Amino acid sequence: MKQAIQTALDAKGYDKLTQVQEAVMNPELTGKDLLVSAQTGSGKTIGFGLAISSTVLGDAEAFDEAAAPLALIIAPTRELALQVKRELTWLYAEAGARVASCVGGMDMRDERRALARGAHIVVATPGRLRDHIDRGSIDLLDVRAVVLDEADEMLDLGFREELEFILEQVPEERQTLLFSATVPKMIAQLAKNYQRDAIRVETKSEQKQHADITYRAMTVMDRDAENAVINTLRFYEAPNAIVFANTRAMVARITTRLSNRGFQVVSLSGELSQSERTHALQAMRDGRARVCVATDVAARGIDLPNLDLVVHAELPNNHETLLHRSGRTGRAGRKGVSALIVTRKSRKKAERLLRWAKLEAEWSGAPSAEEVSAQDQSRMFADPDWAEAPTVNEKPLIESLLGTFSAEQVAAAYLRLYNSKHSAPEEIAASDAKPTPRKDFGPSVWFSISGGRKACAEPRRLLPMLCKLGDLTKDDIGAIRINQDESYVQVLETSVAGFLAAIGPKMTLEEGAKLAQMDKEPVLERRPRGDGGKKPFNKGKGSYRDDRKPHRGKGKFEKDKFERPQGNKFGEDKPSFDKPRSKKFDEKSDYAPAKGKKSAKSTPPVEWNDDPAPRKKKPKAAPKGGKPRGSDTGGDATPRRRAMADGALSEAKPSRKPKGPPPPKGKANSKKNKARAAAAKAAAKGKSGK
Repeated sequence: MKQAIQTALDAKGYDKLTQVQEAVMNPELTGKDLLVSAQTGSGKTIGFGLAISSTVLGDAEAFDEAAAPLALIIAPTRELALQVKRELTWLYAEAGARVASCVGGMDMRDERRALARGAHIVVATPGRLRDHIDRGSIDLLDVRAVVLDEADEMLDLGFREELEFILEQVPEERQTLLFSATVPKMIAQLAKNYQRDAIRVETKSEQKQHADITYRAMTVMDRDAENAVINTLRFYEAPNAIVFANTRAMVARITTRLSNRGFQVVSLSGELSQSERTHALQAMRDGRARVCVATDVAARGIDLPNLDLVVHAELPNNHETLLHRSGRTGRAGRKGVSALIVTRKSRKKAERLLRWAKLEAEWSGAPSAEEVSAQDQSRMFADPDWAEAPTVNEKPLIESLLGTFSAEQVAAAYLRLYNSKHSAPEEIAASDAKPTPRKDFGPSVWFSISGGRKACAEPRRLLPMLCKLGDLTKDDIGAIRINQDESYVQVLETSVAGFLAAIGPKMTLEEGAKLAQMDKEPVLERRPRGDGGKKPFNKGKGSYRDDRKPHRGKGKFEKDKFERPQGNKFGEDKPSFDKPRSKKFDEKSDYAPAKGKKSAKSTPPVEWNDDPAPRKKKPKAAPKGGKPRGSDTGGDATPRRRAMADGALSEAKPSRKPKGPPPPKGKANSKKNKARAAAAKAAAKGKSGK
């Protein structure tokens, strides 16, 4: 190991390397292409930083002046790329390395200036790196080592084409390292195509996934899924926690819910800008936020300090994503908890994911409100401040408190202050609880309220008004029925006295509505229906009328006019479904005025074919050679051909006059008319010459 790197590790307190770091530092693997698979949180970033040190530094202990990059690190997400840049910056700080980044969402002009100044190591995402290659702002001819971090995730995100393009731009004589938590077939094929005699490196701890993580599968009712997330966060009170959801909409929903409950929360999803995502992660590192709600964009490689809890508000789509999500906790030897919120309909999916990931989970219900309160009490008594003696500055205030208030009052005030800093837990029903059948309402009294359907009265408006004005709860009110002009409400008999006392002797509600007590249950009026149970044509009239007018046109409504007539689809007797005409075209319409009424204006029908004179057809010219058409033997043509040639058939068949006005003759001085006039003049001269 280079002395500069050893110094950097000592400064960070690395007294012992992890298994994957020791494996890649094997002298036999120096300069070799490697395919490394290790569980999340095993220190792969420092591992490939150590693995390429001998390749990029050579025999020297420090870098020369920065020019074209010597090492290229490719990561799938922006956050992971920036995290890798931070780790490699301190690792190679003593060697004088200059590390640059090319990440989507950042200012490309700043990146181009940084590359122009020179960099020894470049950390990039695939899409942005290809943009720089296409623009000619990065030179990859001097690259000695290429690292693909989380290679399987890059392929899942659709970066296969970009990766192949990038690997074709770097020299063939290079060291290529592929690091990933899992090695599916696609990664093996990529290694086969772009690595030379790659050596597979596996760590022993990979045989048992996430030994430092405790998995809990919490079964809840569908309606209690979000409440279970709140109680889980409250039960563990982890210094840092991350909640995973599948969609951006769900991330926004959970973030708003937790923020309203007093949690210090940030969100992380693809819809946020790179600046917003960076600030969110920095808030988690600084302690300004304790909960991060994220999509799977944060499931790869993100390392947050003291992250002891991962909550899967929605189950992932595959077991590999489950492993990467849970791998955000239990890193570097720390213990962690991965809690899966499992509803009834997702029970089979949860079992399948755990089985495919070869994980064992503890099945139970979500923490109840009582369990959260008991856990708060345990944490309160376990606080080390109880064992510390009061300081000199604190004694005067303590004596003043005890002299002014009793010990019970001081304890009650402390308890209230303690609880005010924590969000109250949610009530959660047991996952196997069956819905209780609705009980009979019991003896009741009916009241009428002036104003019904015409006044836009609705149960959702009446219920809160009655509870507010009558000092009732929703359990004191039974059925609410709405009539056309009145509304009726059922009140529990035991609550009638208090209800009437709260309303007052005037029996008046909001907006002047009158309240009256009834002797018996009301009978609602049934709204009349038209034929076949349909609503009447004139909506709101309350009765079906046969004298109503049609939607368009004049005349009395006749039901049979709107019945579909019977007829042959292609026959001549098929009736027309012409729309009723307006007043000036109504004389011949089927929707004429009723009998006994005449239209004020009468327009005679128009006969468009008012000139039935037959139109003659020109005889067809004889074929060349004098041979008539239709005869192959030189004889006369057929009778029909002869008749057409003589014009007899044309005389027998009348022809219609062309419709519309004649075509315009155009201007006399136009080119076409001048040509026609010249042709006619020449023809006239020819005839006169003959």
